[in-house]
Amino acid sequence: MRIPAWTPEQKHQPQDLVDAILARRGGELINLDRALLWSEPVARGWNVYLKNIRTGLPTSRKLCELGICTVALLTGAKYEYHHHAPDFLAAGGTQAELDALNRVVQADPCQAVTDEALHDIERLVVQYAAQMTRNVKVDDALFAAIHNRFTTTELVELTTAIATYNMVARFLVALQITPDGEPAR
Repeated sequence: MRIPAWTPEQKHQPQDLVDAILARRGGELINLDRALLWSEPVARGWNVYLKNIRTGLPTSRKLCELGICTVALLTGAKYEYHHHAPDFLAAGGTQAELDALNRVVQADPCQAVTDEALHDIERLVVQYAAQMTRNVKVDDALFAAIHNRFTTTELVELTTAIATYNMVARFLVALQITPDGEPAR
């Protein structure tokens, strides 16, 4: 990490904040938390917002995680992929689909995705996440195709998950936050 890992001795944070993060994480801080806790407002807002994005959306968890994994691979956010590939699998994804995603991002995922290991809706999600990440703008034909497959609420939630994890990726990569247990780069 490019910054020191936060400790309570280095910068006091309110115990309710630390406890809320620990509760969301199952009792243990991860490296991302150790970076965020340098700023109380950032850590507090992040904890509430990301909890809602991760566990509060009724939109397909599998498809949201597929979008997040796409962002992680395209941005080089190894930390993000390390944490979200298992979530994709837990949400019903397969290793074959993750392998296909890795192949697709090596090509040009902003164009039509054709890998047969991904279903039609998954191909659209990967292409949508790729266009949001690489181009920011999404072409009209892709938007129409994805809008035909999702309700407006699902579309808003999927878009929010992808956009949010673009923000997360930029934070992780800029500060060189590594997966827990790995040495800093």
